Amino acid sequence: MFKGCLVMAMAAAALVAASVVEADQGTATFYTPPYVPSSCHGYTNDGVMIAAASDAIWGNRAACDRKYKVTCTGATNQGDPHPCTGRSVVVKIVDYCPPGCHGTIDLSQEAFAIIANPDAGKVNIQFNQV
Repeated sequence: MFKGCLVMAMAAAALVAASVVEADQGTATFYTPPYVPSSCHGYTNDGVMIAAASDAIWGNRAACDRKYKVTCTGATNQGDPHPCTGRSVVVKIVDYCPPGCHGTIDLSQEAFAIIANPDAGKVNIQFNQV
């Protein structure tokens, strides 16, 4: 009986551990309208909860239409030492942020404002595909 409970408890713990998703770390910047044309969809309007992927996640267009949950984790400079709002946002990748891009994910201005003060310009983030 005890042995069976122990096996069940270990299996449950393994299942919980396997379901925990490790978030990636990076930085976020933002870009402003107009948001078309985009690298993924041309002149299709994808709304404003969108982002452009840097080379770190672009994968030669493989990132198109992926959705990421993005959360601000802190400042990247002293301009705004506490830029985070404490909220997260889910964005869809619709564009490419070319070499020289200053962030891992370049959020739309509207998406960036949900997670951080736009005056910060660039923030540290954690993000994971959803």
